[in-house]
Amino acid sequence: MIQTLLASAARFAETHADRHGIAATPIPGLAIVRQTTPSEIVHAINRPLVAMVLQGSKRVAMGASSFEFGAGESMLITADVPTASQVTRANLGTPYISVVLELDSAVIAELVAEMGDAPFRSAEAIRVDATESEVADAALRLLRLLERPATIPILQAQLLRELHFWLSTGRHGGAIRALGVPGSHAHRIARAVNLLRAQFATPIRVEQLADIAGMGVSSFHEHFRAATSLTPLQFQKQLRLIEAKRLLLAEGTSASTAAYAVGYESVPQFTREYGRLFGVSPARDQKAARTGGTLAA
Repeated sequence: MIQTLLASAARFAETHADRHGIAATPIPGLAIVRQTTPSEIVHAINRPLVAMVLQGSKRVAMGASSFEFGAGESMLITADVPTASQVTRANLGTPYISVVLELDSAVIAELVAEMGDAPFRSAEAIRVDATESEVADAALRLLRLLERPATIPILQAQLLRELHFWLSTGRHGGAIRALGVPGSHAHRIARAVNLLRAQFATPIRVEQLADIAGMGVSSFHEHFRAATSLTPLQFQKQLRLIEAKRLLLAEGTSASTAAYAVGYESVPQFTREYGRLFGVSPARDQKAARTGGTLAA
């Protein structure tokens, strides 16, 4: 099953991957990643997702925890958490290939309503396990739609729903189902996270975030950190720095312009905090990208 899924994913990625190795698809939330060399460390705050590795291997770190996974394994992220990821095994003949699906909380909520009393729970935000056969089978049928584009508008919704169902009933289904339970802490924190993502460049009071989550300020702080591993201020700061890095490297923006664009009022403060997160100054990071090399911090 994994080999058939790999062949389907590889065919699409070989012709559609951009210069970063990301092959976006017409199916909402679904992408294929293809890398022909081991990568540098990439910082991100991921949305809840599942990444099914079909070839090669990858390492993902969150705080003090590190996960190494390869072909036939899946990484499941059930909260918006900061990660540092790196493709560790890939070459031109056998590139790293993975299928990535962002979890849809609306679909999960529908499934939870139909599943009735199925328990849900909070758990560690990242975990790695063998890809379950039902998940791989549903993913394969979803990818096959890419080879017949006319079928996508007709069949994608039911196949996405089926894939979410198998994930919701799998080894860590309880943590996934929590995303679709309106009163769960995961669902309430997600509302605050959505506001932070939408308005990361503007000051947001913690009281406003707590109100959106329907919690007191102290309770909100506790549950936000438990879900994301960061305080709300740290979360917003990482969102700003990750976007600033994109502006610097992808668009060639100057450090000062990037700093102000993401909400900083002080360029020296931006430079210090950029260096702490990425291990290199904005100017040296930009220079390394231009020359195609890697500079030491």
